[in-house]
Amino acid sequence: MLNKDLLRIVLLILLLCALKLSAQTLGGNAVFNFLNQPNTAHLSSIGGVNNSSISNDLGMAFHNPSLLRNGMHQQISTSFFSFAEGVKQIGLNGAWHVKKMETNAAFGVQFVDYGTITQTDPSGNVLGYFKPVDYVVQLSLSRNYHENWWYGLTTKFVSSNYGQYRSSGIAFDMGVAYYDEANKWQASIVAKNMGTQLKTYDASQPKEELPFDLQAGISKRLLKAPFQFSLTAHHLHRLNILYSDSSFNASEGNDATKENSVTQQVLSHLVFSTEIFLSDKLQVNAGLNLLRRQSLNAYYSTNGLNGFTFGFALLLDKLHARYATGFYQQNLFHQFSLNFNLKGDPL
Repeated sequence: MLNKDLLRIVLLILLLCALKLSAQTLGGNAVFNFLNQPNTAHLSSIGGVNNSSISNDLGMAFHNPSLLRNGMHQQISTSFFSFAEGVKQIGLNGAWHVKKMETNAAFGVQFVDYGTITQTDPSGNVLGYFKPVDYVVQLSLSRNYHENWWYGLTTKFVSSNYGQYRSSGIAFDMGVAYYDEANKWQASIVAKNMGTQLKTYDASQPKEELPFDLQAGISKRLLKAPFQFSLTAHHLHRLNILYSDSSFNASEGNDATKENSVTQQVLSHLVFSTEIFLSDKLQVNAGLNLLRRQSLNAYYSTNGLNGFTFGFALLLDKLHARYATGFYQQNLFHQFSLNFNLKGDPL
């Protein structure tokens, strides 16, 4: 018999976290927004936000600790992300199953390099150069509860270095997942980036908010067809997550007083994805992030493929290689991931 009291407690904690942080600003006005950047090509290819996909990809557990499972023991996940203007991201994760404690543990690092930037004074005189970087180091733990339930916690140390401006913080993710292996469906809820800034960029300024996100998702793999579908809702603690700058709207000739409809506000929370298993070795993915699409289609810069992401995976016995791409206006991003087992065992 399932102990429902434990589940109620965990879900209550997630709800209290959301209520406590409901007054937070939107993502663009929070610090350490790179924490939302997908750490694996798998996640990037299915819309960039997904907490319930059924897979054995350790990279997916980087953003939801309840997806960290026993079968990921000694798995290593690496990722390289190349974006516009020379921005690069590198990720590395490793997982182990601690049998005596019946606990899964994972250690992960994500590093973002923004290249070399010229440093000038207010008059434009060149003073030198600096290399802005962001990184996060995190430890995740997960456990199985009864047969179908999983819960996990991630602790993160976050740091930014922008020349003379430096900041650090600590954050936590907490997730719960229900997995029905027989019917191949999974549902999950996760509260991300709960925490505080330890050191501000300017010591005279107050602490800034972290990019808190409360997500819920469901995935279903069809039993008699090679498809898996996912629906994910993010930023559930706030209805309107669409950014609107009235001054900029007016300068662009848009109606500065026009407000987004309730339908637009609701749809902006959703991410849809499809994973197609062409064979045991080849997988094709696609996703649609409606918030990204609506944001990028603003101000007469519409691209019909904004918000769509695509990718594929080559799933060999001892090596899984993944690739993802998608449009940001006229720019494409490229992300590659490799997963393998430290002992060379099949994944």
